[in-house]
Formats: sequence, structure tokens, C-alpha cells
Amino acid sequence: MAVKNWHNEAIGKKAVDALIKNEFDAVYFATTKEAAAFIMEHVKPGTKVGFGGSMTIDSMAIQDQVKAAGGKVIDHGAAGLTMEEKIATAREELVSDLFLCSSNAITLDGLLVNIDGMGNRVSAMTFGPKKVVIVVSTDKICRDEKAAFERLESIAAPMNNKRLDMPNPCTRTGSCMNCQAKTRICRVYSVMRKKPMVTDITVVVVGESAGY
Repeated sequence: MAVKNWHNEAIGKKAVDALIKNEFDAVYFATTKEAAAFIMEHVKPGTKVGFGGSMTIDSMAIQDQVKAAGGKVIDHGAAGLTMEEKIATAREELVSDLFLCSSNAITLDGLLVNIDGMGNRVSAMTFGPKKVVIVVSTDKICRDEKAAFERLESIAAPMNNKRLDMPNPCTRTGSCMNCQAKTRICRVYSVMRKKPMVTDITVVVVGESAGY
């Protein structure tokens, strides 16, 4: 375990350094607990916090902490919402005070690579919210952009399709088949090479497995 922790920290800090060179604010934490404490520094009574449908963020139990701090949770993935309500909530997330999400992959040269269905997450990541915090585990660090897209196809997309119980081929094969199904959720692809010009973004790299 000590060797794995060392390796996670080594590649995590290398990714952080690259992100900083690409004008992102970036920081490394060993655990999701430390990352959660950092996020909560940005939450005050009345803070509107948008959630981008991230399994990484969900695993950190941030929503309960936001509520306890007097913040307002805005989550299009909340149980019981109709599709119309989900879309309306996703639009509200775009103008939140704080938007929390993950990235499907980051690279050792500081790129953020993502894939979306509606495009609401990548939209909010780039412009709209007053503050964006992107939490990424070291599991998602890839050598370069090509390897990042390979990760999207072999890990992130199939697992998210399975999580959402989508009847797409990747839920049977375990990897992307570039399907043409109406239910395809891989529709919007994004590569952030530099921090967007006016968006306040902090990328939090965590040396602990979280999300997929």
C-alpha cells in the first residue's frame, strides 16, 4: 500500500504541475476526506451548489455537508425528478455559485478530457458557475490525449452506460462500439487544453480511488 500511495502522489503531483502550467488552479490531496474539506471551504449559508452527476463527488457525501452548512443543493440527478425537471435543474446548475463535478480523464500534460450526453456538465465546467471544482482520482490520469480517449471508450463510457442501465452495446461488450443507437449517451466530446478565460476552476487530484 505504501508503494501505491507513493506512486499515486508522484503522478498526481505531476498532473497538478501540468494543470498549473495550463493556467488551472490545481491541488493534490491524498484522500477524498481532505478533498471534501477543501470543497466545504467554498460553501457558506445560501451558497447554491450544483452537482454534475459525478460518482466521484457522490462518494464523498458532499450533499449532506452542503445542506448542514446551509447551502442549497442543485442536483439534476436527484431521485424522483421528471425529465423536464431534470433539464430545468441542469440549467439552474449552469448559474450556480459552486459547481462540483469530475473529469473522465486528465493527462500528464494537463489536459481535461470529457464525454457527455446532454452536454450540461462540460458546459458548466467551462462557463457559467461562479466557481468550478473538478475532483479527479489518480485512477483517471492518462499518459496523453490518445490514452485519455482510450480510457473514455474502455472504462468511463461503458461503466456510465451500465450505471444508467442504458440498452447500448457497450453494456454487453464492456467497451465502446461507436453505436448509432438513439439511446447513445456519448454525444459531446470536450478537451480543455487551457483554463477557460473567465472561469474560476480548481482541479483537485486525489490519490484515492473514486468514481470511474
